[in-house]
Amino acid sequence: MSRALRVLVACEFSGTVRRAFAARGHDAWSCDLLPAEDGSNRHIRGDARDHLNDGWDLLMVAHPPCTRLCNSGVRWLHTPPPGRTREEMRAELAEAAALFSDFWTAPIERVCIENPVMHRHAKALIRDYRPPAQSVQPWQFGHGESKRTCLWLRGLPPLVPTNVVSGREPRVHRMPPGPDRARERSRFFSGIAEAMADQWGGLAEQEALA
Repeated sequence: MSRALRVLVACEFSGTVRRAFAARGHDAWSCDLLPAEDGSNRHIRGDARDHLNDGWDLLMVAHPPCTRLCNSGVRWLHTPPPGRTREEMRAELAEAAALFSDFWTAPIERVCIENPVMHRHAKALIRDYRPPAQSVQPWQFGHGESKRTCLWLRGLPPLVPTNVVSGREPRVHRMPPGPDRARERSRFFSGIAEAMADQWGGLAEQEALA
């Protein structure tokens, strides 16, 4: 076993990434405004930004609120949905960009933020913005479906695909409307979580031996 890392998995209620790191002996905690879906006592309920200075080795932001940052939502900045105003949309964009910025500039050596492709208005508001290091697909990690996800990485190498499988079904995109749609769309893929824990979990020891 490599040296255990203290890992904070922000914006995660499912525990998928937390469990992957914990299974390899790391001191992993999830944090979200929602309670832990699996009832774990290694879950902090609240705003993850309140815990960024607690001595973590790695920050993994599993799925920050991205509706106002991603390309698919840019249209609402110009033509708001019924009952909403353009000012409200701009305020939510600024709030989402500030959240991303706080995670990206956190006082933690290794940071990964998972998010869809961003529009230019979001990029202009994020502090020290840099392009994503890579984009990954579930089918590269054992899940036979498609959902392009960008990874912004600081102090971490790009993930290497572990199990390329057939199947390109956009299951998440085709989910019907409903009260649980947003919750289910944000659920992380276990194959990607396992790859993160395997490939990033031993970095501290490798650096010490270098």
